Amino acid sequence: MTEVSTLHSVKIDKKTCIGCVTCMKACPTKAIRVRNRKAQINYERCIDCGECLRVCPYNAVVPITTSPADLGRFKYKIGLPSPVLYSQFGDNIMPHEILTVLKELGFDHVYDEALVCEMTGLAIEEYLDKNKGLRPIISSTCPVVVRLIQRLFPSICKLIVPIEPPREIAAKNLREEISKEKNISKEEIGIIHITPCAAKMVSINHPETMKRSFLDGAIAIREIYNAIMMRLQKASQPLWLHAQSPISGIGIGWAIPGGETRGMKFYNYISVSGVYDTIRILEDVESGKLKAIEYLECFICPDGCVGGPLTVENRFIAKSNILRLIRVFGDKQRVSSSLVKRLYNEKFFSFEHAVAPKPFAPLDKNRAEAIKKLKLREKILKKLPGTNCGVCGAPDCITFAEDIVLGKAILQDCIYVSTKRHNRKERHGEEKN
Repeated sequence: MTEVSTLHSVKIDKKTCIGCVTCMKACPTKAIRVRNRKAQINYERCIDCGECLRVCPYNAVVPITTSPADLGRFKYKIGLPSPVLYSQFGDNIMPHEILTVLKELGFDHVYDEALVCEMTGLAIEEYLDKNKGLRPIISSTCPVVVRLIQRLFPSICKLIVPIEPPREIAAKNLREEISKEKNISKEEIGIIHITPCAAKMVSINHPETMKRSFLDGAIAIREIYNAIMMRLQKASQPLWLHAQSPISGIGIGWAIPGGETRGMKFYNYISVSGVYDTIRILEDVESGKLKAIEYLECFICPDGCVGGPLTVENRFIAKSNILRLIRVFGDKQRVSSSLVKRLYNEKFFSFEHAVAPKPFAPLDKNRAEAIKKLKLREKILKKLPGTNCGVCGAPDCITFAEDIVLGKAILQDCIYVSTKRHNRKERHGEEKN
């Protein structure tokens, strides 16, 4: 098991963990084992989906995000909230109120990412117009979906749309503009994403499609929720009444499934949310069943980003709040199509390099040895009960057999095998007497 690093966004609090196997059973890539009554993450298999964080009943899975205290290392601080933030505060709170209060929490500037979401949607539409090859094209917005494809479906990496997600596009533009406007170096500017999920930290610390992220960190929505709520409650009048800049209803929609395509002219698309439904739909893509679909939007979290594990509001209420805001701000286009086309042609939205396949390692680098280990795994599997109970510390019998082959477990770790052996010894002792 490798140690946690900046390549990942979750860790296990050993003091809190009791080894209940809930997280192990929920992990879609079988990256978690329970050893000595403590969960362990195999970071070579972890894709940072956050399922363990979502299901742990003891809060023993800890997200790794930026602390508000870390903001002090920057001369000029910019808050870049996900549109999900607007869904967390009820019917009567409007986006401009939240942005105004967010600035009071220590940011020198805040920016509405929803506008850039709308711009990015138009850029994706431009890409689909100009590239009529393989289909379906897959959204790059969710960093976990990108990692999932790299690991489990490496052959379809080429279908990921080569356009950076809105958070990176917004940060790229802000760093350039603020540096010129305030006459400060780009390195002195800290751009912090206000995020519903810890996986954004992975895409910041270890971006897959660029040398360096334009973001400097990510603060969990639940980390600053109380501070925002307290200030909203103290406000004597609606702060949004004094707002000047437009809010994009189209962009706000990116917080829920179907948001990316809401402002597009294309109608033949699929939107999927939840890790297991996403895996199933990607299996169909890999097998060539969805070639008639133009665009595929996938979210690892249930109900999209509003279902992120670092949110506060019930995801169904949050989704309702987003739909209400879409109705309030309408589907009127707030950004210039000609500007987006120009920026698209200048490759402003584009990846620096394509997403590279990163399939899980085989049982052995040597092909002949890998075949031997595969046969040994099948032989061991026949000795196991097939109940997938998890008592051995592995999520299922086939994974346990693989762990034995790799020297990470022994057959006696299986309670059924050890009990059977114990009973056999007792019977043998009785016969001798």
